[in-house]
Amino acid sequence: MTVTDSHPPVTVVPANEATCEDLEQVFGRRGPASRCRCQRYKLQRRESFGSVPVEERAWRLHEQTDCGQPGSSTTSGLVAFLDEEPVGWCAVEPRSAYDGLVRVFRVPWEGRDEDKTDETVWAVTCLLTRAGFRRRGVSGALAQAAVAFARDRGARALEAYPMVRTDVISEELHVGTVGVFVAAGLTEVSRPTPRRAVMRIDF
Repeated sequence: MTVTDSHPPVTVVPANEATCEDLEQVFGRRGPASRCRCQRYKLQRRESFGSVPVEERAWRLHEQTDCGQPGSSTTSGLVAFLDEEPVGWCAVEPRSAYDGLVRVFRVPWEGRDEDKTDETVWAVTCLLTRAGFRRRGVSGALAQAAVAFARDRGARALEAYPMVRTDVISEELHVGTVGVFVAAGLTEVSRPTPRRAVMRIDF
């Protein structure tokens, strides 16, 4: 889908065009990503990580991405490759698809008059680079690809909710940094907390 100018280049494809094994390699077997499986904003009412086993979270991610189904017209994210090695993940789809984000998280909504059910506003909720491949342009390539992906699929806007501060523990950086999204063309529209910004690009 997208190739950056980095050396070697980062290639990004819709997650349904990657295999489920590719996803497993990106999320790994240890650390926060392996436990979350990008389900933090997908949990339903009365669900918690304690009530949904990690195996179920992994299965849900496979269902949401349609991994291994290149003919599918739906997917919930993007996968990055370096020299055919799966190295990164970006969660991007309509903002309203993130039930937990809509229901309980302050960051996207504080001080804004937004229709939480608007399916034409998309959101990036996670930018993950696999251990051993960081500082090689993976997050930047994913953010740029997310903009093109959302626009091409009919979004009228794309949002992200990155960390303002970078002196945070690594598991908090799953939302990306302001600089990554500025480089992808997003601009800051609000700062609901001292640590988080709301970034947006309108198409």
